[in-house]
Amino acid sequence: MRHLRTLAHEPSASPPPAGPSQREFHDEGHGFDVFGYRPAARRWVLDRGRWLFEHYFRIRSSGANEIPRTGPAILVANHGGALPIDAALLCGDVDRATGRVVRVIADRFIPSLPVISTWFARIGAVVGTHANVARLLERGELIAIFPEGAAGIAKPVRDRYQLREWRVGHAELALRHRAPIVPVAILGAEEAWPVLGRFRGFHRFGVPFLPVPLTPLPLPLRHLIFYGAPIALHDGLPDDAADDPLAVAHAAARVRGALAELLHDARLARAGRFA
Repeated sequence: MRHLRTLAHEPSASPPPAGPSQREFHDEGHGFDVFGYRPAARRWVLDRGRWLFEHYFRIRSSGANEIPRTGPAILVANHGGALPIDAALLCGDVDRATGRVVRVIADRFIPSLPVISTWFARIGAVVGTHANVARLLERGELIAIFPEGAAGIAKPVRDRYQLREWRVGHAELALRHRAPIVPVAILGAEEAWPVLGRFRGFHRFGVPFLPVPLTPLPLPLRHLIFYGAPIALHDGLPDDAADDPLAVAHAAARVRGALAELLHDARLARAGRFA
């Protein structure tokens, strides 16, 4: 808790010189990786979104030093808001704090969305199949997973920062690839774009529902990002622990508990939503 109180309102450090980002790019030809990622497209978005990042959402973070600077790692964060702006803000914060590229793991209906699916791929998002995520970790990349999935999006305001459905795939992959998990508490996104409800009459492209936001645009609330200490789920477990459903479930519950505790401490440390 002292860590949160001390650093919660200090700006993130400036990004280190480029290096890890370039090393983590695997060009499969024509400037794209096998998932369609193009570094120039990502940089274009980050550069043009910097004003929103710094002056509208006024991002501040603490604990970015907990993010491994090299090798495979998984950021596991809470999810909320009418649209996934929390994922975009997380990518921007990690970029300026560490220089690493965050590969956000997207829901499986994303490839069905025209235009959007291509754009997401260009800036580094990857569809969350087991094979895709495994390949990223084998290449030593940094990924971000939101285990609440679509259940986190369109979460009612009354349930903000309460973790919902918790998928366990992140734990199985962390065990199998011996990758540390860094819990990430994001404050602001679940209040900046509150949701009135869900419209379930639209199922085109495999979208489970459309969120109905209270406001046409997100509110200019300060967003805070807190990174917890890395969790090595594989420590003390046999090499085949990833094949044991009970071990995977226990590991996922451990991550959920760590994130819930981080969210609780972060909310206590926050001075105010508009501060």
